Amino acid sequence: MKNDQNILRDYPTPPFKEPRQSPPGSEELMELKPDHGELSYKGYGRMKNKCVVITGGDSGIGKATAIAFAREGADVVIAYLSDKEDQDALDTVYWIQQAQRESLLFKGDLNDKDLCEALIEATIKKFGKIDVLINNAAYQMGQQDISDITTEEWKLTFDTNVLMMFHLCKLSIPYMPKGSSIINTTSVNAYQPNPTLLPYAATKAAIQNFTANLNQMLLEQEKDIRVNAVAPGPVWTPLIPSTIIDYEDFGKDTPIKRPGQPVEIAPIYVFLASEEASYIGGATIAATGGKIAY
Repeated sequence: MKNDQNILRDYPTPPFKEPRQSPPGSEELMELKPDHGELSYKGYGRMKNKCVVITGGDSGIGKATAIAFAREGADVVIAYLSDKEDQDALDTVYWIQQAQRESLLFKGDLNDKDLCEALIEATIKKFGKIDVLINNAAYQMGQQDISDITTEEWKLTFDTNVLMMFHLCKLSIPYMPKGSSIINTTSVNAYQPNPTLLPYAATKAAIQNFTANLNQMLLEQEKDIRVNAVAPGPVWTPLIPSTIIDYEDFGKDTPIKRPGQPVEIAPIYVFLASEEASYIGGATIAATGGKIAY
């Protein structure tokens, strides 16, 4: 995050001339690089010796969150999808190592329940526990009309965004001590759905409901694991040039007139996982560039 007096107006604004990518997209191939806080995020030891699992941690919000947690003293597990993202993931590991924390890379399609099990097993083998689970990985694809959305695409979106989250929560909870935290990434689309992202927006509404409901369950059972969500608005990540139909004006419709940067979202995850948020459960914190979220 920049150190100028008015950072609200200090990041890139549309129109963008970023080259189109094929999904899932790669930060390495972006000409206009997102800011993940590599040179700016300062940690204060709030997550010292914690183990944090982040899906989609190779780039975008996941990468910024990984850097933030490492600088707060946590060891970080990075789960990501494919070979195309290898370099992004390795760069994230570099910044974790610079913070003198341990990391674990896990590559694979977590739509496969067996791979979800393998991820959790690998985490427990290396770190012995899970203090924070961040369900951040997501799939979206812009389509102009419902007739363009195939059954396969609808199922892929729900499997990636909702079913994977369910599996990872269910598998992680037995290894999460009291005081742990689950944080799910929903979206401003849960409140103001983009009509070109019909399946994605529906999943984000489901995530918000799941978050509130699971939180009640775990607290009433006295497992004392808080579950919260973060609802970003438009954020500049590799997902944008690879999935948004017309991204030239991306973020222009916010009151700040630009997309957010990943570094502007990551501190919310740190806060929700920290002791400062001990009385917050089942909540969604919106970071939307001034868009009303209700």
